[in-house]
Amino acid sequence: MNMANWLAASAHLRPHAPALLTGVRVDADYATFARRAAAVGAHLAQNYGVRPGDRVGLFMTNSTQYLECLYGIWWIGAAAVPVNAKLHGREAAWICEDSGAKLVVLSDDTLDAWADSGAPATLATLSVDSDNYLRCREGEGAPTPLARDIDDLAWLFYTSGTTGRPKGVMLSHGNLMAMSMCYFADVDQVRPQDAMLYAAPISHGAGLYNFPHVRMGARHVVPESGGFDADEVLALGRQLQDVSMFAAPTMVRRLVDAAKARGENGDGLRTIVYGGGPMYLADIRDAIATMGQRFVQIYGQGESPMTITALSREWHGRTGDPRYLERLASVGPAQSVIAVRITDAEGRPLQAGETGEVEAKGAAVMLGYWNNPKATSDALKDGWLRTGDVGRLDADGFLTLSDRSKDVIISGGTNIYPREVEEALLTHADVREVSAIGVPDPDWGEIVVACVVLEDGAAANDQVLDAHCLASIARFKRPKRYVYLPSLPKNNYGKVLKTELRQMMAK
Repeated sequence: MNMANWLAASAHLRPHAPALLTGVRVDADYATFARRAAAVGAHLAQNYGVRPGDRVGLFMTNSTQYLECLYGIWWIGAAAVPVNAKLHGREAAWICEDSGAKLVVLSDDTLDAWADSGAPATLATLSVDSDNYLRCREGEGAPTPLARDIDDLAWLFYTSGTTGRPKGVMLSHGNLMAMSMCYFADVDQVRPQDAMLYAAPISHGAGLYNFPHVRMGARHVVPESGGFDADEVLALGRQLQDVSMFAAPTMVRRLVDAAKARGENGDGLRTIVYGGGPMYLADIRDAIATMGQRFVQIYGQGESPMTITALSREWHGRTGDPRYLERLASVGPAQSVIAVRITDAEGRPLQAGETGEVEAKGAAVMLGYWNNPKATSDALKDGWLRTGDVGRLDADGFLTLSDRSKDVIISGGTNIYPREVEEALLTHADVREVSAIGVPDPDWGEIVVACVVLEDGAAANDQVLDAHCLASIARFKRPKRYVYLPSLPKNNYGKVLKTELRQMMAK
């Protein structure tokens, strides 16, 4: 099964349905989308020697051409290597060389970074903004995608590399199909009139959600800005209607703030799927109060993309349930093709309510890491993916995450989970953002330090925040220090960089 077959099917069933949009402008219907993909694939094969199983790097910003290229690559049986467009050119070049890419597709706004990357001149490039590309997509290609097996490589995703060089996560056509089936079963239904908005990078989770929308012949919308602008997203929702999107929790927060400022409620935004980082209870309650019941939470990793657990729209709306807030603070039960368990330090399964490492197993879990058997054997044990996340399952199968295992603070021999501290502080009206980290201490081993971003006009007051913490968490968990910052350091996807905070505190 080649995932490009879904595009071919929609082109036959809904040839004139709008497919690719930039803002509100339609760039292509489904017949044109499929024809362009086939032509791009033929061009890659004929002019760059791309063969089935070869890898093609994509170092480009969001655009409708991105989707044309992805499907062109799959049309001829090759594999895509999407690269974060905000990476340094040398980082992008390392990924493309490590993957053995036959070709790297760029956009004009990544040309300079690539020129300074030090990549070998023998590595061919093609810009989607060039006349060459515009001509090639108007050519002819094979009428149907090349047949692929379920375990053939489709998407080679490189992890962020926070603990060393990035690792290439091998996702097969079967993995991507399983993920897409989970979207239909556990996340949201898709109708032909719906639209998927790519305000987050197509190179990552947002891009993976193209598949269920291609299968149903829905619209694919890239904002005019090419990225996330809260006011632009709200405007596109009103103009296009039935819009769904994937957003990191920090993006949700900015969207809610913009809606409040404009006196809006997100009209036209049908579903906002959030994930990729911790969503605090205070923030999701504020989001629901402002924008209504249009939220779904997913928990996954690149190694099991978007597919470990999901907290459905239904559970977000069960306000009368006696355990509503507990459910809302969780990341939901396992998705349909995944089994989830909690294990101790020796890998032994734990009982409901006990805290340990989250493990996942199922049809969406990666094939392994590219050319890295040691990392693969460390991550996969009897098919179980060791996520490195800490959490607990309740008796009904709802997973509540504590933290990444590397972020747990051990103070006086006791484990303290930063998220508990952060949840407590975020309920204070003066606190806009917070990240709790462990800092070395000669007496305690580590102490809890709260890095706090205050609301505009709020004054720093350790005593007030300390008393607020003591009202909801144990005394030993409260921060020993409060550090007030204008903002928290984040990566390109909105995740707080705790490593950078620890470095700041060490100075």
